[in-house]
Amino acid sequence: MSSTQGFQRLRAGELADWLSAHPDALILDARDERHHALGHLNGSVRLDGRNHERLLMRESKTRPVLIYCYHGNASQTYADMFVDFGFACVADLMGGWEAWMQSGPQASTAEAAAGGRSTNLDEAVPPFLQTWLSDHEFEHINEAGAHGNTPLMEAAWRGETAIVQALIDLGVNLHATNGDGNNALWLACVSNDPALVILLAQAGVAIDHLNATGATCLMYAASSSKPDIVRVLLALGADPLIQTQDDFSALDMAASLACLQLLRSATKSASKVTA
Repeated sequence: MSSTQGFQRLRAGELADWLSAHPDALILDARDERHHALGHLNGSVRLDGRNHERLLMRESKTRPVLIYCYHGNASQTYADMFVDFGFACVADLMGGWEAWMQSGPQASTAEAAAGGRSTNLDEAVPPFLQTWLSDHEFEHINEAGAHGNTPLMEAAWRGETAIVQALIDLGVNLHATNGDGNNALWLACVSNDPALVILLAQAGVAIDHLNATGATCLMYAASSSKPDIVRVLLALGADPLIQTQDDFSALDMAASLACLQLLRSATKSASKVTA
């Protein structure tokens, strides 16, 4: 590992250990959409000219950041940018994706994105969960499947609380995001299950995470007219003042009177606190 201008340069062989030490890292893929679709580190978000300003301005400066590109050139430029904006822990991958693929990593890319902690279907996984994983074509508890969804995301989307709890108990990567930049909490909101939303939030899934378009779970619930989910998210501490890159808040997106009333009250209270 080497350091230059305030950020770390990781060799391919050091990547899994770094990810294991920084499980909540923001992983950014600076390659084009086609190459990202062909293969990427699980949980990575595409970094391009449309979303870098939002990430720089709205992500916590204390959140670790890992950036990789094709050969390790563009990633240095982006790493410098994040350092200049005050991010305390920034790293890039020397040699980029090509070096990672040529290194013959022992772990799959899905395992690496989970810090090398992916678990095979063995005695550590309860039989009922082994069956569920097999039925949904997953080989590992941190594997990214269709659309980049992990088993945790899949179970959350399906509203299968017992499976979600079992995966949490096994220590799956709670910070993974899919191809749209959504985490498991977003998928639980889609399933419209307040109890599942509470379970995931209390387990540590980020409640105010911004997806690839700059939207939060609260914005989704408001725009989808899910007042029960809006109520639970607000009770859990979701921030109603967050705005998209187009300056829209959850209140602006409210699609029903019930959501509008909940968000109007929450926005008013939050505005007083920040005033």
